[in-house]
Amino acid sequence: MTLPRVKAHFKGSLGADLSFSIAAAFTNQNLPFLLVFESKEIAAFHLNDLELLLPKETVLFYPGSYRRPYEIEDTDNANVLLRSEVLNRINSQRKSSVIVTYHEALFEKVLSKKDLNKNTLKISVGDILGLDFVNNVLFEYKFKRVDFVTEPGEFSIRGGIIDVFSFANDTPYRIEFFGDEVESIRTFDIVSQLSLKPYTKFQIIPNIEHKLKHENRVGFLDYVPSNTVVWAQNLPALFQSIEALFEKAKSAYKLLSESILYSDPEGLFCNSDNFKQSLLKFSIFELGSEKFYDTESKKTVEVNVSPQPAFNKQFKLLIDDLNQKQASGFKNYICCANAKQAQRFHDIFEEHESVVHYKTLVFSLHQGFVNHDLKITCYTDHEIFERYHKFKLKNGFAKKQAITLGELNSLEVGDYVTHIDHGIGKFGGLKKIDIEGKSQEAIKLFYGERDILYLSIHSLHKITKFNGKDGKPPKIYKLGSKAWKTLKQKTKSRVKEVAFNLIKLYAKRKLQKGFQYGPDSAMQLELESSFVYEDTPDQITSTAAIKVDMESERPMDRLVCGDVGFGKTEVAIRAAFKAVDNGKQVAVLVPTTILAFQHAKTFRERLKEFPVTVGYLNRFKTAKQKRETLDQLSSGALDILIGTHQLVNKSVKFKDLGLLIVDEEQKFGVAIKDKLKTLKENIDVLTLTATPIPRTLQFSLMAARDLSVITTAPPNRYPIESHVIRLNETIIRDAISYEIQRAGQVFFIHNRIENIREVAGMIQRLVPDAKIAVGHGQLEGKKLEQLMLNFMEGGFDVLVSTTIVESGLDVPNANTIFINNANNFGLSDLHQMRGRVGRSNKKAFCYFITPDYHAMTNDARKRISALEQYTALGSGFNIAMKDLEIRGAGDLLGGEQSGFINDIGFETYQKILNEAIDELKENEFEHLFSKDTEAKIYVKELTIDTNFSLLFPDDYVNNISERLRLYTKLNSLKTPEELKTYESELVDRFGPLPTEVVDLLDSVKMKWLGLALGLEKILMKQHKLVGYFITDQNSSFFDSPQFSKILDYVQKHPMICSLKESQTRNGLRLLLTFKNVSSVKKALHILKSLILKLK
Repeated sequence: MTLPRVKAHFKGSLGADLSFSIAAAFTNQNLPFLLVFESKEIAAFHLNDLELLLPKETVLFYPGSYRRPYEIEDTDNANVLLRSEVLNRINSQRKSSVIVTYHEALFEKVLSKKDLNKNTLKISVGDILGLDFVNNVLFEYKFKRVDFVTEPGEFSIRGGIIDVFSFANDTPYRIEFFGDEVESIRTFDIVSQLSLKPYTKFQIIPNIEHKLKHENRVGFLDYVPSNTVVWAQNLPALFQSIEALFEKAKSAYKLLSESILYSDPEGLFCNSDNFKQSLLKFSIFELGSEKFYDTESKKTVEVNVSPQPAFNKQFKLLIDDLNQKQASGFKNYICCANAKQAQRFHDIFEEHESVVHYKTLVFSLHQGFVNHDLKITCYTDHEIFERYHKFKLKNGFAKKQAITLGELNSLEVGDYVTHIDHGIGKFGGLKKIDIEGKSQEAIKLFYGERDILYLSIHSLHKITKFNGKDGKPPKIYKLGSKAWKTLKQKTKSRVKEVAFNLIKLYAKRKLQKGFQYGPDSAMQLELESSFVYEDTPDQITSTAAIKVDMESERPMDRLVCGDVGFGKTEVAIRAAFKAVDNGKQVAVLVPTTILAFQHAKTFRERLKEFPVTVGYLNRFKTAKQKRETLDQLSSGALDILIGTHQLVNKSVKFKDLGLLIVDEEQKFGVAIKDKLKTLKENIDVLTLTATPIPRTLQFSLMAARDLSVITTAPPNRYPIESHVIRLNETIIRDAISYEIQRAGQVFFIHNRIENIREVAGMIQRLVPDAKIAVGHGQLEGKKLEQLMLNFMEGGFDVLVSTTIVESGLDVPNANTIFINNANNFGLSDLHQMRGRVGRSNKKAFCYFITPDYHAMTNDARKRISALEQYTALGSGFNIAMKDLEIRGAGDLLGGEQSGFINDIGFETYQKILNEAIDELKENEFEHLFSKDTEAKIYVKELTIDTNFSLLFPDDYVNNISERLRLYTKLNSLKTPEELKTYESELVDRFGPLPTEVVDLLDSVKMKWLGLALGLEKILMKQHKLVGYFITDQNSSFFDSPQFSKILDYVQKHPMICSLKESQTRNGLRLLLTFKNVSSVKKALHILKSLILKLK
């Protein structure tokens, strides 16, 4: 193959066989390869195969950088990253690699080598550079200086550390200087900001896709080395599609505004002539039957390969086929995605009791084949089970939407906070205060008219952000007034009642015996392996947890939180099947008529191969049909019944109900759920939801039920791109035509039946050739069902409807949704509706149409911006939390105490609730909860009062909110291991620890030791260390063996310490005093040795 510039034709190879051939050729030749496939999808499938067959770092993917020419704002940063990475690799002339790309990606020109080198800053360990130099270069490259780096094109400087996210790498780098010398280089994680692994050098490349005038660009083919072997699929089509794109770019260029200097199309994009010219200098293998060059027959390589036959899940056919192939001298391989799948084949073949000759390989190829020349059959598990196989692309930087609960509760100056002892005040930020000449950091709180309270950073756990009803300012109490104490007491007694009833219900369920299901049968295995998608790790763990619950004696009560479209239904189907398999009936409760119909369709579809009958009840059924269904149910002929609220009627009688599944739980009222509870004291219950209502979440967080969260998106899903727009006809027209042009469908939600026809008329006017239908709840049942079915089967392009689609209509082909007057919907509704799109591997778009910002109410603005923030996959949980914050946490446990929450704030309410539950566990219900065997803890918290400086200095951590976050985190640490990790994180992010920080960390250890000694307060002043014992003179602590050991120690060491009673403001206190304590380190040492003596 080393002949000069051969043009050859490689015929007959297909599927994974092609991947194998290319991998083998590459391994033998050691020349750079460029593979050009017809579409992104084909390219991605081969890319995944090659990543398995060749060393990972030799395979690169080169995508297009944006959706349409000249729309710079639509550049996909993740793709720009991948492109830069490829150019960077070619440029640095390391080992040969295989570059996989597709027709469209080659259309854009790239920066020439000279320009790229001019714009690259190389940094290695040991370079003498200086911070200022790097800072200036980054500004020249148009990088943005931020506090913490989260996306490409950003950098930050803290002390001697520079963090920078270059466009050439998919993780940001951290460079640590010692003076002007580069001491170390390491990558770090965006979310935790912690280092990943060290490197000796790296390069900083700016965004190479800015399409402005003064750059010189060349085609990608002129960029790759000339000894590259090009494998191209369907060249004639490549030239056609490039011409079409080039024409499009020309017309887009004409419409651009004059004010910005864009390069003309010739400078930015290739046309087909450039291509034909560039291709001449390469050796080319044309793939497939269409060819462009006339190759002589001796340069045609033809192989005899046929695709994997279809077995329609008939394992008998598969077994016969494999044995037949074995007899004719073939070697049989089955490729499985994971070891579990391989085991499934083994089990299924065993069940058919036949000898099968095959080997399993655990790696996932995209398409099986039979190679008749080499006598090899290679089948894939996903084709045998007819599962949907997805490609995985490296999403350059998955900018994790790490807006965590922590950030929802982060404090801004002016926020209301609740202090557990003093009530509600206003937060005034961090302040440095001077105590006896040493500076201390404290938190400033304002109370009443003119009271100010400085709170030590060690007591941060006593304050929480106040979340009440919508931003109404709460009542602020004067410092030291009785009102707050009585309010707290009142809340506690009320909460105790609620908690009491809750625990009673929990206890009742705990003591009852439910039905114990048997282990999985072979049928169950077959059902699970025929799932069309790959199970995500969370799906696997949730399913396993549900099975453990079902197989135990205790009735199951599990809540599965998973975002819209993350496969909760599949988990439910598996649980339902397990129940039916064990001879029980299943009830599925859904909120809407349409959803009952949709679920019945899904369940029937999934279970059609198995002996299970599925029925449903909703308002579209006639009285006669209903009666028939109910008769079947009571006689036991019906296994699974899906229905709306009608399921709880008296007329619905089950023969032997074993499992209740509640879907979209956030839609049901409290009343219906309480009715269910009576149904289900000893039935297993599975609740599914995307955005749990606060109340349910609360239950789970309080351990009154088990929680499984499915947060991993199915591979290859893209986050939905959300835009907030005004009612703008051009945007609507463009978006709908774009969707129809890529053969997709569109939802248009308009929630007023009066003028829904006019809206449909407007869309028809904008996009004349679109097929449009209108759906709403006032249509009669049969019509509506027919309409939905037609839409699901792709009968028309645009569905204009009311929110009837909101819960659970599943149309994988619909990838654009408009929501008109989005400001009138609740958060979870909007999130649910947005979740109707983006269910396949195409990019989805969601447009919220709202009036002007100033015309919306405050809440509506907050809701819409919350949704823009959380576009990431799996953000339903965050949305529920945000909802809590916007609405205030209404009645969590029933109708009563919403008033309380407004008075004291949600977080504080939670604290009191947990205290109440602890007390009940210790007293009224002690028989229920297993006793903790450890020694009783007498003191819950301890304060430290000192004039040593214990803080993060400004020049160490500059950002105030970050300092506050670090203090808060430090306050919540519980074990020495956690403290050690915390310390190494500090060093990693901010450099070596200054003395003040070392003392601060030591003071935390002192706190823990003090608590173990039964101290409530430690005072370190004037070279003395004074510990205050428990205030309550009658505490059982003073009779404990621990205290007598302390007395013993003091008597034996009168020189070091003394113990005496002293009169303080809070009455008589017992004090333990140590002399000559000159540093925090020494104090820590004293307490350590005391604890050791007590052991």
